[in-house]
Amino acid sequence: MFSGQATRAVLRVLDWLAELTLPAVKLAVHYKTGRRGEEAAYFHLRRLGYTMVARNFRTPRCRGEIDLIGWDADILCFVEVKTRTTRDVKPGEAAVDRHKRRQIAAVVREYLRRFPPSCQWRFDVVSVYYPESKAGQPQIEVFRNSSLTA
Repeated sequence: MFSGQATRAVLRVLDWLAELTLPAVKLAVHYKTGRRGEEAAYFHLRRLGYTMVARNFRTPRCRGEIDLIGWDADILCFVEVKTRTTRDVKPGEAAVDRHKRRQIAAVVREYLRRFPPSCQWRFDVVSVYYPESKAGQPQIEVFRNSSLTA
């Protein structure tokens, strides 16, 4: 099965070329870390057999977004990704608080309007931990079937 290594390498080269040629965009460090974590989670879930269908899904009716949406066999999965550079503070999975779950639930309802009522779905949380050095591989934990109730 194709692991996505070639795709990931092409994306890194394109990002590098964009940094060289496009005007610099001022992004906060935590925002860059979050985007990096979402990319790592995307490829990790693909290796686990998920078929990804959307990234950063938003709807004009609701605040918030769903980081990743994909099929795990015949179950539609809505995935929230939390990226951390240290385990010293709050774990990534614990950062999905009541407010965040309410926002995600509203966006999930909007997305599900497009599917028949019998569509099975679940909410997953992925925690991505990067070591202090940027060269290291992240540690990724998938929490399947997390609760969306507040």
